[in-house]
Amino acid sequence: MRSQNLRPRVMGVVNVTPDSFSDGGRWATPEAARDHALRLAAAGADILDIGGESTRPGATPVTETEELERVMQLITAIRARASVAISIDTMKPVVARAAVAAGASIWNDVTALRHAPDSLDTAAALGCQVVLMHMQGQPGTMQAEPRYDDVVADVIAFLAARAEAAVAAGVARDRIWLDPGIGFGKHPLDHNLPLLAGLERIVSLGFPVLLGASRKRFIGMLDGDAAEEARLGGSIAAALRGAEAGVAAVRVHDVAETVQALKVWAAIR
Repeated sequence: MRSQNLRPRVMGVVNVTPDSFSDGGRWATPEAARDHALRLAAAGADILDIGGESTRPGATPVTETEELERVMQLITAIRARASVAISIDTMKPVVARAAVAAGASIWNDVTALRHAPDSLDTAAALGCQVVLMHMQGQPGTMQAEPRYDDVVADVIAFLAARAEAAVAAGVARDRIWLDPGIGFGKHPLDHNLPLLAGLERIVSLGFPVLLGASRKRFIGMLDGDAAEEARLGGSIAAALRGAEAGVAAVRVHDVAETVQALKVWAAIR
C-alpha cells in the first residue's frame, strides 16, 4: 500500500489484441507493441499491463495458444530493454505462469481467479502480486442489463470474499490487490459513478486498490458520447478522484498526461 503522501503508481495499458475497446489493432505487430510499451515506460509508467485477449463487451474468447503467441514475445522484449514492472492481464493460469516465468511480477485477472479450477492454486504457487477484479457476468454478456441492490456494497462484498478465498488458497495477503471493475458489468452512469464516489470504502478494506477508468464509456456519455480518443480529460479526472480516495495505482492509456496531472496533484497536497 502506498503512503498517503505519494501519488498512485501509473499502470500503462499495452493491448496486443485486434479488438480491445480503445486501442485494438494499433499494436498488433511485435515491433509496434514493443515500441509502444517502451514509450509508455519512458513517459513514466511504473507498470506495463500486457493483454493478449480483449475483455470489452461482446469480446470473442481466444485460445491459450493464441494468447501466448501475442504476449510472450512482447514480455521478453520489454524485460530485455527496461526494468519497469510488468503485469499480465489474463484470466488463464497457463498464460499467467508463462508470463511470470518470462519476467512479469503481477497477475491482473478480471475474473478474480474464478476462470479456471486451478486459478487460486496457481496464484499461490507463483507468489506474484495478484489483482482481483469485480466483474458481473462474462465479457460477452456483462453489459446486458447489469443489476445491483447497492453497487458499492455489492462490489465490496465480492472483493472481500475473493480476497479471503485467495488467502485461504495460500496467496499472501500482502500480495493481493483489488479492482472495482469500472465498466465491467456496470451501467455506465448508474453504477460506475457511485463506485467512483465510494472508492474510499473499497480502499478501507486494507488492500491496495487498482482503478481502471481510462477512456471508459461513462466519460463519453457525460460529454456527448465522445469517442475513446477524446476522453482524456475525463480519464484524468477519474485518475485524480482515485488519487484523492487513496488508490494505489491507476490503469491508463495516456501515461504522460496522467503522470503530469498526478505530479501536480501531489505537489498541491
